[in-house]
Amino acid sequence: MNTPALEPQDQRLLNLIQSSFPLDTEPFKVMGEKLGISEAEAIQRVAGLKKKNVVRQISAIFDTRRLGYKTTLVAMRFSQESLTRAAHHINRHPGVSHNYARNSFFNLWFTIAVPPYEDLRETVERLGRETGAEAVRIMPTLRFFKIGVNFDMVSGESAAYDYYSPDGYKDGQGKWNSVEPVTDFEVKVIREMQEDLPLMPRPFLGMAQRLGISEAQLFAHAADFQSRGIMRRFSAVLHHRRAGFRANGMAVWRVPSERSEEVGRLMASHPAVTHCYERPTFPDWPYTHFSMIHATSKERCEEIAGEISSKTGITDYQVLYSYREYKKTRVRYFAEA
Repeated sequence: MNTPALEPQDQRLLNLIQSSFPLDTEPFKVMGEKLGISEAEAIQRVAGLKKKNVVRQISAIFDTRRLGYKTTLVAMRFSQESLTRAAHHINRHPGVSHNYARNSFFNLWFTIAVPPYEDLRETVERLGRETGAEAVRIMPTLRFFKIGVNFDMVSGESAAYDYYSPDGYKDGQGKWNSVEPVTDFEVKVIREMQEDLPLMPRPFLGMAQRLGISEAQLFAHAADFQSRGIMRRFSAVLHHRRAGFRANGMAVWRVPSERSEEVGRLMASHPAVTHCYERPTFPDWPYTHFSMIHATSKERCEEIAGEISSKTGITDYQVLYSYREYKKTRVRYFAEA
């Protein structure tokens, strides 16, 4: 895939909108002031980046579990002849948000989320049967260390220094997997805020009007969602390959149980690691810790994995690379029939 050349001003703009998009009545004006450009130029540049497919979407990022959804990573094995057909069938499930072919014995990896009334295991097993999977492994999160996708477009390095972790909840460690009740009206707010933001001077006005509230009240709901751990942030999601981060490595590590917490936190502290979790093992899969690494090249991914290995002392690991992206989107919560 050819990566479009990005102007320095676009690089700075991308750094702004992916870390924290301004929740303001005139967000593009705010961004323009920070960059020394007009509001109109800020909107035009974002529109251009979306047209190039560098920016996928600008919207709220919600926490699946805090909203009562059940979610897991799934690994399946298929013959090469049936892999793509199976992936497209799995993509039809609305809860499948990421789906990749990876260079591994398990060659299809996807994440799936289901609402509280749907049985997660039964759904995954049904998908396995429908696609003729040779093997199915359900790998839910046992312990969560980091979610912090952030690419420094100026330096060309992943820069997930500030990230969402269990400690980020105001009510402390251990609450990341608990459900935060939401009212019927808050569900309506979530439905609005998860949609792609329109590119106009007052993009939040339509949301507020449909909800029958002011923009200030909408922003107050967003702040409350963040304080309760329901919403991680409001930001842009980039197409990492189109943005120049062509290598996507899922490093899997065999970590002794007595070092699980220590090693997980060390891995999470590396700015190139965007996600870090502990997951269950199986007789044919001994790896406990998963850390996602994004870099501009496969060689740089390998260097980063080596740095983490040296820092943690964990030498039994693999880096699984995605060689085809079948789906990458955000889960649509509380979708109406």
